[in-house]
Amino acid sequence: MRADALRRSNGSDGPPNRSSVDPPAGVARLLSGVGTDGGTMTHEAHLDRWGHLPEWRGATFIDELETSGLRGHGGAWFPVGLKWRDIRASRLRAPIVVANGAEGEPASGKDRLLIEQVPHLVLDGAVVAAQALGASRVVVHVPARSVRTVTSAIESRQQHAPDPVGFDVVVAPDRFLAGQESAVVSTVNGRNPGIPTFTGLRTIRERGVDGRPTLVQNVETLAHVALIARFGAGWFRRIGTHDSPGTALVTVTGRWSEPRIIEAPLGVPLGQILGLESGEARSVQGVLLGGYGGGWVATADALAMPFTEEAARLLGTSIGAGVVALLPTGACPLSEVSRVVTYLEGQGAGQCGPCVNGLALLATAMNQLAFRPKSLRGGLSAIPTLCGLVEGRGACRHPDGVARFIRSALQVFSDHAAAHIQRGICQSTAAPFLPLPPGRHSRLATPRSR
Repeated sequence: MRADALRRSNGSDGPPNRSSVDPPAGVARLLSGVGTDGGTMTHEAHLDRWGHLPEWRGATFIDELETSGLRGHGGAWFPVGLKWRDIRASRLRAPIVVANGAEGEPASGKDRLLIEQVPHLVLDGAVVAAQALGASRVVVHVPARSVRTVTSAIESRQQHAPDPVGFDVVVAPDRFLAGQESAVVSTVNGRNPGIPTFTGLRTIRERGVDGRPTLVQNVETLAHVALIARFGAGWFRRIGTHDSPGTALVTVTGRWSEPRIIEAPLGVPLGQILGLESGEARSVQGVLLGGYGGGWVATADALAMPFTEEAARLLGTSIGAGVVALLPTGACPLSEVSRVVTYLEGQGAGQCGPCVNGLALLATAMNQLAFRPKSLRGGLSAIPTLCGLVEGRGACRHPDGVARFIRSALQVFSDHAAAHIQRGICQSTAAPFLPLPPGRHSRLATPRSR
Protein backbone atom coordinates (compact mmCIF):
# COMPACT_ATOMS: atom_id res chain seq x y z
CA MET A 1 0.00 0.00 0.00
CA ARG A 2 1.42 3.39 -1.02
CA ALA A 3 1.62 5.94 1.76
CA ASP A 4 -0.12 9.27 1.38
CA ALA A 5 1.05 10.46 4.80
CA LEU A 6 3.34 13.43 4.24
CA ARG A 7 5.96 14.68 6.66
CA ARG A 8 3.75 16.37 9.16
CA SER A 9 3.20 16.68 12.86
CA ASN A 10 0.07 17.17 14.86
CA GLY A 11 0.95 20.81 15.43
CA SER A 12 2.31 20.30 18.95
CA ASP A 13 5.36 18.83 20.58
CA GLY A 14 3.58 15.50 20.93
CA PRO A 15 4.00 12.49 18.66
CA PRO A 16 3.17 12.99 14.97
CA ASN A 17 0.51 11.24 12.98
CA ARG A 18 1.54 7.68 12.20
CA SER A 19 2.46 6.55 8.72
CA SER A 20 -0.43 5.00 6.80
CA VAL A 21 1.85 2.18 5.66
CA ASP A 22 1.30 -1.06 7.53
CA PRO A 23 4.25 -2.02 9.76
CA PRO A 24 5.99 -5.35 9.17
CA ALA A 25 4.25 -8.08 11.12
CA GLY A 26 7.02 -10.69 11.19
CA VAL A 27 10.65 -10.93 12.18
CA ALA A 28 11.84 -9.37 8.91
CA ARG A 29 11.84 -5.68 9.70
CA LEU A 30 15.00 -4.07 8.41
CA LEU A 31 15.19 -6.73 5.73
CA SER A 32 11.54 -6.36 4.74
CA GLY A 33 11.48 -5.46 1.08
CA VAL A 34 15.19 -6.16 0.53
CA GLY A 35 15.64 -7.81 -2.84
CA THR A 36 17.62 -10.98 -3.40
CA ASP A 37 19.45 -9.40 -6.34
CA GLY A 38 21.50 -7.14 -4.06
CA GLY A 39 20.28 -4.01 -5.81
CA THR A 40 19.81 -0.64 -4.12
CA MET A 41 16.26 0.34 -3.20
CA THR A 42 15.42 3.60 -4.94
CA HIS A 43 13.95 6.55 -3.06
CA GLU A 44 10.61 6.00 -4.79
CA ALA A 45 10.56 2.31 -3.82
CA HIS A 46 11.59 3.24 -0.28
CA LEU A 47 8.63 5.63 0.06
CA ASP A 48 6.35 3.02 -1.46
CA ARG A 49 7.44 0.49 1.16
CA TRP A 50 7.74 2.70 4.23
CA GLY A 51 5.91 5.94 3.54
CA HIS A 52 7.20 9.42 4.30
CA LEU A 53 9.07 10.03 7.51
CA PRO A 54 6.91 11.64 10.22
CA GLU A 55 8.32 14.79 11.77
CA TRP A 56 8.82 14.57 15.50
CA ARG A 57 9.14 17.99 17.10
CA GLY A 58 11.58 18.93 19.80
CA ALA A 59 12.85 16.15 22.04
CA THR A 60 9.63 14.12 22.02
CA PHE A 61 11.17 11.33 19.99
CA ILE A 62 13.78 10.74 22.68
CA ASP A 63 10.92 9.79 25.04
CA GLU A 64 9.66 7.33 22.42
CA LEU A 65 13.15 5.97 21.93
CA GLU A 66 13.60 5.33 25.64
CA THR A 67 10.22 3.60 25.76
CA SER A 68 11.23 1.39 22.83
CA GLY A 69 14.28 0.08 24.71
CA LEU A 70 16.42 0.21 21.56
CA ARG A 71 20.09 -0.43 22.24
CA GLY A 72 23.03 0.34 19.97
CA HIS A 73 23.77 -2.40 17.45
CA GLY A 74 27.33 -1.33 16.72
CA GLY A 75 28.83 -3.56 19.41
CA ALA A 76 28.42 -1.87 22.80
CA TRP A 77 24.64 -2.37 23.16
CA PHE A 78 24.25 0.89 25.11
CA PRO A 79 20.69 2.28 25.53
CA VAL A 80 20.18 4.64 22.60
CA GLY A 81 17.65 6.93 24.27
CA LEU A 82 19.99 7.54 27.20
CA LYS A 83 22.83 8.37 24.80
CA TRP A 84 20.71 10.87 22.87
CA ARG A 85 19.33 12.53 25.99
CA ASP A 86 22.83 12.94 27.37
CA ILE A 87 23.91 14.78 24.21
CA ARG A 88 20.84 17.01 24.13
CA ALA A 89 21.20 17.93 27.81
CA SER A 90 24.90 18.78 27.65
CA ARG A 91 25.05 20.69 24.39
CA LEU A 92 26.47 24.21 24.36
CA ARG A 93 26.90 24.20 20.59
CA ALA A 94 24.83 22.57 17.87
CA PRO A 95 25.73 18.87 17.80
CA ILE A 96 26.86 16.71 14.88
CA VAL A 97 25.29 13.37 13.96
CA VAL A 98 27.53 10.68 12.45
CA ALA A 99 26.01 7.64 10.74
CA ASN A 100 28.76 5.10 11.29
CA GLY A 101 29.00 2.40 8.63
CA ALA A 102 32.73 1.71 8.84
CA GLU A 103 32.29 -1.98 9.72
CA GLY A 104 35.97 -2.79 10.21
CA GLU A 105 35.06 -6.27 11.51
CA PRO A 106 36.01 -8.71 8.70
CA ALA A 107 33.45 -11.31 9.81
CA SER A 108 30.50 -8.88 9.55
CA GLY A 109 28.56 -7.76 6.50
CA LYS A 110 25.32 -6.34 7.91
CA ASP A 111 26.26 -2.66 7.72
CA ARG A 112 27.35 -2.98 4.11
CA LEU A 113 24.03 -4.65 3.27
CA LEU A 114 22.05 -1.79 4.82
CA ILE A 115 24.15 0.95 3.23
CA GLU A 116 24.15 -0.54 -0.23
CA GLN A 117 20.62 -1.98 -0.38
CA VAL A 118 18.44 0.21 1.87
CA PRO A 119 20.43 3.47 2.30
CA HIS A 120 17.31 5.59 2.71
CA LEU A 121 16.33 3.73 5.87
CA VAL A 122 19.72 4.66 7.36
CA LEU A 123 19.47 8.27 6.16
CA ASP A 124 15.94 8.54 7.60
CA GLY A 125 17.24 7.46 10.99
CA ALA A 126 20.01 10.04 10.80
CA VAL A 127 17.48 12.76 9.99
CA VAL A 128 15.36 11.77 13.00
CA ALA A 129 18.46 11.93 15.21
CA ALA A 130 19.44 15.34 13.89
CA GLN A 131 15.96 16.75 14.49
CA ALA A 132 15.75 15.30 18.00
CA LEU A 133 19.16 16.70 18.96
CA GLY A 134 18.94 20.02 17.16
CA ALA A 135 21.72 19.19 14.69
CA SER A 136 21.91 20.70 11.21
CA ARG A 137 24.68 18.44 9.89
CA VAL A 138 24.88 14.70 9.36
CA VAL A 139 28.13 12.96 8.44
CA VAL A 140 27.83 9.56 6.75
CA HIS A 141 31.01 7.58 7.51
CA VAL A 142 31.36 4.64 5.11
CA PRO A 143 34.08 2.63 3.31
CA ALA A 144 35.18 3.84 -0.11
CA ARG A 145 33.22 1.08 -1.85
CA SER A 146 29.93 2.52 -0.51
CA VAL A 147 30.52 6.23 -1.19
CA ARG A 148 28.89 6.16 -4.61
CA THR A 149 25.73 4.47 -3.33
CA VAL A 150 25.34 6.86 -0.40
CA THR A 151 26.07 9.95 -2.50
CA SER A 152 23.53 8.89 -5.10
CA ALA A 153 20.91 8.29 -2.40
CA ILE A 154 21.48 11.74 -0.88
CA GLU A 155 21.23 13.42 -4.29
CA SER A 156 17.98 11.57 -5.00
CA ARG A 157 16.47 12.76 -1.72
CA GLN A 158 17.47 16.34 -2.41
CA GLN A 159 15.75 16.23 -5.81
CA HIS A 160 12.45 14.87 -4.54
CA ALA A 161 11.98 16.16 -0.98
CA PRO A 162 15.00 17.94 0.51
CA ASP A 163 15.87 16.91 4.05
CA PRO A 164 15.96 19.52 6.82
CA VAL A 165 19.64 18.75 7.44
CA GLY A 166 22.77 18.77 5.32
CA PHE A 167 24.77 15.62 4.56
CA ASP A 168 28.51 15.09 4.19
CA VAL A 169 30.06 11.77 3.17
CA VAL A 170 33.43 10.84 4.70
CA VAL A 171 35.47 7.80 3.68
CA ALA A 172 36.18 5.36 6.50
CA PRO A 173 39.71 3.88 6.42
CA ASP A 174 40.02 0.17 5.74
CA ARG A 175 41.04 -0.67 9.30
CA PHE A 176 39.69 -2.92 12.05
CA LEU A 177 39.42 0.02 14.47
CA ALA A 178 37.90 2.47 11.97
CA GLY A 179 34.42 2.17 13.49
CA GLN A 180 35.50 2.82 17.08
CA GLU A 181 33.78 6.01 18.24
CA SER A 182 36.86 8.17 18.83
CA ALA A 183 38.51 6.77 15.68
CA VAL A 184 35.46 7.91 13.69
CA VAL A 185 35.83 11.41 15.08
CA SER A 186 39.55 11.40 14.24
CA THR A 187 38.70 10.47 10.65
CA VAL A 188 35.97 13.08 10.25
CA ASN A 189 38.23 15.74 11.76
CA GLY A 190 40.98 14.79 9.31
CA ARG A 191 43.52 13.89 11.99
CA ASN A 192 44.97 10.37 12.35
CA PRO A 193 42.18 8.71 10.34
CA GLY A 194 40.97 5.43 11.82
CA ILE A 195 43.03 5.79 15.01
CA PRO A 196 41.28 5.90 18.42
CA THR A 197 42.25 8.72 20.74
CA PHE A 198 43.16 8.53 24.38
CA THR A 199 40.24 8.95 26.76
CA GLY A 200 40.18 12.55 27.93
CA LEU A 201 38.22 14.50 30.48
CA ARG A 202 35.51 15.14 27.89
CA THR A 203 33.68 12.41 26.00
CA ILE A 204 32.85 12.42 22.30
CA ARG A 205 29.29 13.30 23.26
CA GLU A 206 30.61 16.55 24.73
CA ARG A 207 33.44 17.36 22.35
CA GLY A 208 33.75 15.44 19.11
CA VAL A 209 33.63 16.51 15.47
CA ASP A 210 34.86 20.12 15.14
CA GLY A 211 34.79 20.33 18.95
CA ARG A 212 31.00 19.95 18.98
CA PRO A 213 28.84 17.46 20.89
CA THR A 214 28.71 14.41 18.62
CA LEU A 215 26.43 11.42 18.26
CA VAL A 216 28.23 8.50 16.59
CA GLN A 217 25.56 5.90 15.85
CA ASN A 218 25.85 2.64 13.94
CA VAL A 219 23.86 2.43 10.71
CA GLU A 220 21.81 -0.57 11.87
CA THR A 221 20.74 1.36 14.94
CA LEU A 222 19.68 4.29 12.76
CA ALA A 223 17.68 1.98 10.51
CA HIS A 224 15.78 0.76 13.58
CA VAL A 225 15.26 4.41 14.58
CA ALA A 226 13.64 5.09 11.20
CA LEU A 227 11.07 2.34 11.80
CA ILE A 228 10.39 3.34 15.41
CA ALA A 229 9.74 6.89 14.20
CA ARG A 230 7.10 5.53 11.83
CA PHE A 231 5.47 2.78 13.87
CA GLY A 232 6.23 3.59 17.50
CA ALA A 233 7.82 1.99 20.53
CA GLY A 234 4.93 -0.38 21.17
CA TRP A 235 5.31 -1.97 17.74
CA PHE A 236 9.09 -2.27 18.19
CA ARG A 237 8.68 -4.14 21.49
CA ARG A 238 6.36 -6.80 20.06
CA ILE A 239 9.45 -8.90 19.33
CA GLY A 240 12.28 -9.64 21.74
CA THR A 241 12.51 -9.49 25.50
CA HIS A 242 11.83 -6.74 28.03
CA ASP A 243 15.51 -5.82 28.31
CA SER A 244 16.43 -6.66 24.71
CA PRO A 245 13.47 -5.79 22.49
CA GLY A 246 13.39 -5.96 18.72
CA THR A 247 15.53 -7.78 16.21
CA ALA A 248 19.20 -7.81 15.24
CA LEU A 249 21.02 -8.43 12.00
CA VAL A 250 23.44 -11.33 12.32
CA THR A 251 26.26 -12.33 9.97
CA VAL A 252 26.51 -16.12 10.18
CA THR A 253 29.56 -18.03 8.93
CA GLY A 254 29.73 -21.83 8.90
CA ARG A 255 26.03 -22.66 8.98
CA TRP A 256 25.52 -22.55 5.23
CA SER A 257 27.85 -22.91 2.25
CA GLU A 258 28.39 -19.14 2.20
CA PRO A 259 28.15 -16.50 4.96
CA ARG A 260 24.61 -15.26 5.30
CA ILE A 261 23.01 -12.21 6.93
CA ILE A 262 19.78 -12.92 8.77
CA GLU A 263 17.44 -10.89 10.94
CA ALA A 264 16.97 -12.59 14.31
CA PRO A 265 14.48 -11.95 17.12
CA LEU A 266 16.39 -11.12 20.29
CA GLY A 267 15.88 -13.56 23.17
CA VAL A 268 15.35 -16.68 21.05
CA PRO A 269 17.91 -19.49 21.55
CA LEU A 270 20.69 -19.28 18.99
CA GLY A 271 20.25 -22.90 17.93
CA GLN A 272 16.61 -22.19 17.10
CA ILE A 273 17.55 -19.07 15.14
CA LEU A 274 20.03 -21.07 13.08
CA GLY A 275 17.74 -24.07 12.71
CA LEU A 276 20.43 -26.45 13.90
CA GLU A 277 19.47 -30.00 14.76
CA SER A 278 21.46 -31.89 17.39
CA GLY A 279 23.07 -34.08 14.74
CA GLU A 280 24.27 -31.07 12.78
CA ALA A 281 25.63 -29.45 15.94
CA ARG A 282 28.06 -32.36 16.39
CA SER A 283 30.01 -31.07 13.39
CA VAL A 284 30.70 -27.75 15.16
CA GLN A 285 33.80 -27.52 17.39
CA GLY A 286 32.98 -24.17 18.94
CA VAL A 287 31.13 -20.93 18.26
CA LEU A 288 32.62 -17.47 17.96
CA LEU A 289 30.24 -14.77 19.18
CA GLY A 290 30.74 -11.07 18.61
CA GLY A 291 33.51 -11.27 16.06
CA TYR A 292 37.23 -10.84 16.64
CA GLY A 293 36.67 -8.58 19.61
CA GLY A 294 34.31 -11.16 21.11
CA GLY A 295 35.00 -14.67 22.31
CA TRP A 296 34.62 -18.41 21.78
CA VAL A 297 31.87 -20.40 23.45
CA ALA A 298 31.36 -24.18 23.69
CA THR A 299 28.88 -25.31 21.04
CA ALA A 300 26.20 -26.60 23.41
CA ASP A 301 26.31 -23.43 25.53
CA ALA A 302 26.17 -21.14 22.50
CA LEU A 303 23.23 -22.88 20.83
CA ALA A 304 21.22 -22.96 24.07
CA MET A 305 21.94 -19.27 24.79
CA PRO A 306 19.09 -16.78 24.36
CA PHE A 307 20.44 -14.40 21.75
CA THR A 308 20.89 -11.29 23.90
CA GLU A 309 23.86 -9.26 25.05
CA GLU A 310 23.14 -10.16 28.70
CA ALA A 311 23.23 -13.89 27.99
CA ALA A 312 26.43 -13.57 25.98
CA ARG A 313 28.15 -11.66 28.79
CA LEU A 314 27.25 -14.42 31.23
CA LEU A 315 29.28 -16.71 28.96
CA GLY A 316 32.21 -14.30 28.99
CA THR A 317 31.68 -12.73 25.58
CA SER A 318 29.38 -10.38 23.68
CA ILE A 319 27.15 -10.55 20.63
CA GLY A 320 28.96 -7.38 19.58
CA ALA A 321 28.13 -6.35 16.05
CA GLY A 322 26.09 -9.51 15.45
CA VAL A 323 28.74 -12.02 14.34
CA VAL A 324 28.28 -15.78 14.72
CA ALA A 325 30.89 -18.19 13.35
CA LEU A 326 30.46 -21.98 13.68
CA LEU A 327 33.90 -23.60 13.49
CA PRO A 328 33.68 -26.99 11.71
CA THR A 329 35.35 -30.04 13.18
CA GLY A 330 37.75 -30.36 10.25
CA ALA A 331 39.53 -27.08 10.97
CA CYS A 332 42.42 -26.56 13.37
CA PRO A 333 41.10 -24.00 15.87
CA LEU A 334 44.59 -22.91 16.93
CA SER A 335 45.56 -22.19 13.34
CA GLU A 336 42.41 -20.09 12.95
CA VAL A 337 43.08 -18.17 16.15
CA SER A 338 46.70 -17.58 15.17
CA ARG A 339 45.70 -16.15 11.78
CA VAL A 340 43.23 -13.74 13.37
CA VAL A 341 45.56 -12.63 16.17
CA THR A 342 48.32 -11.91 13.66
CA TYR A 343 45.84 -9.77 11.71
CA LEU A 344 44.68 -7.97 14.87
CA GLU A 345 48.26 -7.26 15.92
CA GLY A 346 48.78 -5.51 12.59
CA GLN A 347 45.62 -3.47 13.11
CA GLY A 348 46.69 -1.91 16.41
CA ALA A 349 46.76 1.86 16.83
CA GLY A 350 50.43 1.84 17.86
CA GLN A 351 49.88 4.34 20.67
CA CYS A 352 50.84 2.35 23.76
CA GLY A 353 52.99 -0.49 25.00
CA PRO A 354 50.25 -3.15 25.17
CA CYS A 355 49.44 -2.50 21.52
CA VAL A 356 52.99 -2.13 20.19
CA ASN A 357 54.73 -4.81 22.23
CA GLY A 358 52.05 -6.90 23.95
CA LEU A 359 50.07 -7.82 20.83
CA ALA A 360 53.24 -8.75 18.97
CA LEU A 361 54.22 -11.14 21.78
CA LEU A 362 50.72 -12.66 21.78
CA ALA A 363 50.75 -13.10 18.01
CA THR A 364 54.13 -14.84 18.20
CA ALA A 365 53.01 -17.12 21.05
CA MET A 366 49.81 -18.16 19.24
CA ASN A 367 51.78 -18.79 16.07
CA GLN A 368 54.15 -21.03 18.00
CA LEU A 369 51.29 -22.96 19.63
CA ALA A 370 49.58 -23.46 16.29
CA PHE A 371 52.58 -24.31 14.13
CA ARG A 372 55.69 -24.85 16.31
CA PRO A 373 54.46 -25.90 19.76
CA LYS A 374 57.85 -27.19 20.91
CA SER A 375 59.25 -23.66 20.62
CA LEU A 376 56.67 -22.16 22.99
CA ARG A 377 58.68 -21.35 26.10
CA GLY A 378 56.71 -21.89 29.30
CA GLY A 379 54.09 -24.05 27.60
CA LEU A 380 50.41 -23.19 27.54
CA SER A 381 50.57 -21.20 30.77
CA ALA A 382 52.76 -18.59 29.06
CA ILE A 383 49.91 -17.32 26.89
CA PRO A 384 47.40 -16.38 29.65
CA THR A 385 50.30 -14.66 31.43
CA LEU A 386 50.93 -12.54 28.34
CA CYS A 387 47.21 -11.76 28.13
CA GLY A 388 47.36 -10.43 31.68
CA LEU A 389 50.14 -8.03 30.69
CA VAL A 390 47.94 -6.22 28.12
CA GLU A 391 44.50 -6.35 29.71
CA GLY A 392 43.22 -3.05 31.08
CA ARG A 393 46.40 -1.19 30.18
CA GLY A 394 45.80 -0.03 26.62
CA ALA A 395 44.96 3.44 25.38
CA CYS A 396 41.85 1.84 23.81
CA ARG A 397 40.14 -1.52 24.27
CA HIS A 398 41.73 -3.24 21.30
CA PRO A 399 44.30 -5.18 23.40
CA ASP A 400 41.52 -6.27 25.78
CA GLY A 401 39.52 -7.66 22.87
CA VAL A 402 42.49 -9.61 21.55
CA ALA A 403 43.17 -11.05 25.00
CA ARG A 404 39.53 -12.12 25.38
CA PHE A 405 39.60 -13.76 21.95
CA ILE A 406 42.70 -15.77 22.93
CA ARG A 407 41.66 -16.68 26.47
CA SER A 408 38.27 -17.96 25.35
CA ALA A 409 39.89 -20.03 22.58
CA LEU A 410 42.31 -21.70 25.01
CA GLN A 411 39.38 -22.56 27.25
CA VAL A 412 37.00 -23.91 24.60
CA PHE A 413 39.75 -25.72 22.67
CA SER A 414 41.82 -26.78 25.68
CA ASP A 415 42.03 -30.42 24.59
CA HIS A 416 43.24 -29.36 21.16
CA ALA A 417 45.87 -27.06 22.68
CA ALA A 418 47.11 -29.80 24.99
CA ALA A 419 47.38 -32.19 22.04
CA HIS A 420 49.54 -29.69 20.16
CA ILE A 421 51.92 -29.44 23.12
CA GLN A 422 52.06 -33.19 23.71
CA ARG A 423 51.92 -34.66 20.19
CA GLY A 424 52.65 -31.80 17.80
CA ILE A 425 50.49 -29.99 15.29
CA CYS A 426 47.41 -31.55 13.79
CA GLN A 427 47.40 -32.56 10.14
CA SER A 428 44.25 -30.75 9.04
CA THR A 429 44.05 -29.97 5.33
CA ALA A 430 41.01 -27.71 5.71
CA ALA A 431 41.14 -24.32 4.01
CA PRO A 432 41.24 -21.23 6.25
CA PHE A 433 37.78 -20.68 7.72
CA LEU A 434 37.51 -17.32 9.49
CA PRO A 435 37.30 -14.43 7.01
CA LEU A 436 40.19 -11.97 6.83
CA PRO A 437 41.14 -9.25 4.34
CA PRO A 438 43.58 -10.66 1.76
CA GLY A 439 47.28 -10.37 2.39
CA ARG A 440 47.13 -9.06 5.97
CA HIS A 441 47.64 -12.07 8.16
CA SER A 442 50.66 -13.99 6.92
CA ARG A 443 53.59 -12.31 8.67
CA LEU A 444 53.91 -14.98 11.36
CA ALA A 445 52.07 -17.96 9.96
CA THR A 446 54.32 -20.88 9.09
CA PRO A 447 53.18 -23.65 6.71
CA ARG A 448 52.48 -26.95 8.42
CA SER A 449 54.99 -29.72 7.87
CA ARG A 450 53.65 -32.88 6.34
